[in-house]
Parts: sequence; structure tokens; C-alpha cells
Amino acid sequence: MNDNIIKLREATGAGVMECKRALEEAKGDFTTAVSIINERGLAKAESKKERKTGAGLVYTYVHNDRVGVLLELRAETDFVVRSEPFRSLAHELSMQIAAMSPESVEDLLSEPYIKDESTVVSDLIKGTMAKVGENIQLEKFVRYEV
Repeated sequence: MNDNIIKLREATGAGVMECKRALEEAKGDFTTAVSIINERGLAKAESKKERKTGAGLVYTYVHNDRVGVLLELRAETDFVVRSEPFRSLAHELSMQIAAMSPESVEDLLSEPYIKDESTVVSDLIKGTMAKVGENIQLEKFVRYEV
């Protein structure tokens, strides 16, 4: 398998054939291929938004023993809920909530992401949806601070 295909797959989480097609379309340019996959992934994520999220995870995060976050994150299957990208998303969302103290889920989704202010939190979720191939919904969260 081509090294660029492997690199692109690791960078985006896309399938081998999707990576191969993106590289062919980009005429071998890695950066363009990443953009193509991201665009396609976000389009796929949009089409999954209406699917039912029957499985879920309650995730906890405590920062410096002073700020705690409890969140409910849902996906379509237990398989995805147990996956590394889903658990990583839960951690990132919890850190965002701890740092920014949003009032509601809607406020959180429209906030700039603390690790990359050029993107918003909802795009972080869409990116994970594209990787795992399922709808993901942040149902609710609670933030405590002492």
C-alpha cells in the first residue's frame, strides 16, 4: 500500500479506498487530499444527523480538583461508544466545558474550540461523526466549580 495512503488514513481516519480516491483527485497533493476527505466527511456527518442515538456514555472530568464536568454523549451503537475516537471526543468536550463554562448545549456547540479557535465545537463533533460513521449527539452536561 502506498505510504501517502497510509499517512492520509492515519491523519483523517478515512477508509483506504476513500484515501486512494482523494489522493488521485488531488493529483498526489497530500494537503488537498486531506481537504477533500474533510469536506466529504462533513457532508456525510450532516446526512447522519437525524439518525437515532440509542447508545450512550456518561463521562466525567475533573480539573485540578476544583472544576468537575459530567456529560452525556450518545451514538447509534455500543461499538462506537466504546471506540477511541468517541471517548476522545467526550474528553475534549469535557475539557471545553471546564474551561469555558457554557450555559447550554447550544452555547457549547457554537463556541470556538479551545485547542483550535478556527473551528467551532460542533465541527469537532461532525469530524468524529465522519470518522466513526454514526450520528453523535451531546445530550446534556453539568459543570461544578468550587
